[in-house]
Amino acid sequence: MTELAFPAAFRWGTATAAYQIEGAADEDGRTPSIWDTFSRTPGRVRNGDTGDIAADHYHRMTEDVALMKDLGVTDYRFSVAWPRVQPTGRGPAVQKGLDFYRRLVDELLAADIRPVATLYHWDLPQELEDAGGWPQRETAERFAAYAELVAGALGDRVATWTTLNEPWCAAFLGYASGEHAPGRTEPAAALRAAHHLNLAHGRAVQVLRAALPPSAEVSLTLNLHAVRALSDAEEDRDAARRVDALGNRIFLDPVFHGRLPEDLVRDTAALTDWSFVRDGDLEVTSAPVDSLGINYYSPTVVAAGASGAPSPWPGAEPHVRFVPAPGPRTAMDWPVDAEGLYELLSRLRDELPGVPLMVTENGAAYDDYADPSGEVHDPERVAYLHAHLAAVHRALADGVDVRGYFLWSLLDNFEWAYGYGKRFGIVHVDFASQRRTPKDSARWYADVIARGGLRGPLGPAG
Repeated sequence: MTELAFPAAFRWGTATAAYQIEGAADEDGRTPSIWDTFSRTPGRVRNGDTGDIAADHYHRMTEDVALMKDLGVTDYRFSVAWPRVQPTGRGPAVQKGLDFYRRLVDELLAADIRPVATLYHWDLPQELEDAGGWPQRETAERFAAYAELVAGALGDRVATWTTLNEPWCAAFLGYASGEHAPGRTEPAAALRAAHHLNLAHGRAVQVLRAALPPSAEVSLTLNLHAVRALSDAEEDRDAARRVDALGNRIFLDPVFHGRLPEDLVRDTAALTDWSFVRDGDLEVTSAPVDSLGINYYSPTVVAAGASGAPSPWPGAEPHVRFVPAPGPRTAMDWPVDAEGLYELLSRLRDELPGVPLMVTENGAAYDDYADPSGEVHDPERVAYLHAHLAAVHRALADGVDVRGYFLWSLLDNFEWAYGYGKRFGIVHVDFASQRRTPKDSARWYADVIARGGLRGPLGPAG
């Protein structure tokens, strides 16, 4: 019996990112991205891991699409590697690189899986970073030209497009804290990067509208923060306001309202005067989109105080202290709290009426391993996914227009600065042999998709 039924048209998907799964880092004209450079720099990634081979998806794509077909997913969210199709970030496309994505899209369509293309999932061509990267305005124009190349190659078969994935991470982990590529610790540059990412999104929307059929969907994916103040004290509530400005409204306001948050400008006045925002920019950043993608993993709890440097929150220090949330935790040491997803979806219903939402990433890393029989049992992940899908169902019942759910991730992969030590996949990958083994969570998700909802109480199959 299905106790929590989802709408018949609900989109059930999985998601991946190019650098995390493709490998083939030096093949068919691909040149280094900032993540190639970062991961090959000693001390940047745990165990010295790189994405040179990753899950070898570039050579095993048909096998991976077959896994998705077996799951019964309706949609697959993948990213296009910018340096694979336009190695220097300038000039014509490399056809061998585009051909890979043409084959992928054809394979998906043959399997009756809707392709959802993300144009940027953090793999900026290294040559563009050498020229200044996202803090430079020119990078936004380069991105628009790249978007036009990809749309020209795939626009006849891909109907759903996402411009950027998690620009907060690209700007603030990449340029403020240095935890991600390119590894810079320049808070003022991070704020410029955030604006130019917004500008790149808006310019790409303009290009995609011109290149694609009117029926195409164009979206943006944000990792919005479910921010909670530790207490109702004025100082703690102000800390939450600062983080909300830097983590959420720095993207939501320019994209959906054509404005900068006034409190953000005040909070960061010691770092920048925001003069890099030119006349007409906010008209570009607010080009209308068809939906908004939400990536959610855990909530953010803050209090007044200082967290220490280097921080990905320029303008928050020394006013904000991040507090561990209570409850169980994943292998990433992230708290498990599905209520945060419900909070975000409800907020967006109220603040962005008429904007359809998609949960474009949600999932958890646990210490998975194959038992002697070759099976991979991951009951913690099944419980995590069940709770978060129940939160989505609750949001739907409360009038939130959620159109789909994309589980992160299809495969175990290169988990950025954590290397191969953290596993998010519902399919286990033995990185030595590249053998794929569906975990219990994969079978559970297939059952959810087949029945169009969740069974309860949570049992062996959900």
